[in-house]
Amino acid sequence: MMNQALIAGAIGFALVYHATSLAQQVPRKPRIEDTIKANVYADNSFKLYVNGELVAVDSIAFVPHNVVSVDVLPAYPMTIAVMGIDNADPETGMEYANTNIGDGGFILKLGDGTVTNATWKAKKFSWGPIDGDVKNPRVENIPLPKDWFAIDFDDSKWPSAKEFTEEVVGPKEPFFEHDFTGAKFIWSDDIKLDNLVLFRTVVKSPPDGKDRPDFRGLTDVVPQRSGGGGGRRGGGGTRGQRGSNRSN
Repeated sequence: MMNQALIAGAIGFALVYHATSLAQQVPRKPRIEDTIKANVYADNSFKLYVNGELVAVDSIAFVPHNVVSVDVLPAYPMTIAVMGIDNADPETGMEYANTNIGDGGFILKLGDGTVTNATWKAKKFSWGPIDGDVKNPRVENIPLPKDWFAIDFDDSKWPSAKEFTEEVVGPKEPFFEHDFTGAKFIWSDDIKLDNLVLFRTVVKSPPDGKDRPDFRGLTDVVPQRSGGGGGRRGGGGTRGQRGSNRSN
């Protein structure tokens, strides 16, 4: 009898453990409060990837300079990859009808405390006019690696980003209306001649120390319903029974 009781107890424990494990493996649906805000400013534009996924593109390729703010769902370790683009003629590397050598600059701050600085990697892939020669302007390019934004991309041989002061970059008005406290403007070594720069960094854990759920892989599972209801459903609640049968 004692052996049977022990076996029954072991089976019961195993079932509870299995159920608990499944509950841990199947997360709830993420809510907007699970996101963090990303403030991004680039001279002149950018593409932002988080954990291999494209999450933001600067909607203004040249001027006026603007700040892009988006909600990002973080998961750590978090790989951030950015294409920084200085507006430049692809053949001369100059702007304003080939009358001026432009300059670059990129800065980012996330709501978890992640900021741009010299710990990021930065590699130029298009630069010019070579040697600053505006009389015979030429551009040199390196092919972009097709998976440069991927989580497992090897950037170990890339140089570190170089920090630039706010005075050197000269950000325009929208920059000062957003929170970039603690973040540094970065680029490759030459802020004037390097026209297309790729940046990468890995955020191993939230800089603010806040524990956040990992919602990766939600497309492969059926998430648990969020408790407490919370918030209105889109489309209002006046469509009767038909609307109430929709899944969350």
